[in-house]
Amino acid sequence: MTTHVADCSVTNCSFNDHTNCNAAAITVGGAENHAHCATFIDTGMHGGLPKVLADVGACQRSECVHNDHLMCKAAEVHVGPGADNADCLTYSHA
Repeated sequence: MTTHVADCSVTNCSFNDHTNCNAAAITVGGAENHAHCATFIDTGMHGGLPKVLADVGACQRSECVHNDHLMCKAAEVHVGPGADNADCLTYSHA
């Protein structure tokens, strides 16, 4: 089972549609103590699938309490501005 992206407040992301993520899946990347949405792209064009709401496909932040074998096990994920334009706001260092 994958974790659903509950909302995304990054309005300049090409996959954002009224706080919904229309990418098929996102990848969470970043560095220790910081996790960002590696799927974020600002092209000025709308992209993604018309009615698909994203899940977390992979999480590279193995130190996150929600990470289990590079998969997110949080109940849901929130993406928004943080240290970068698009951060995983659910990230929590173990």
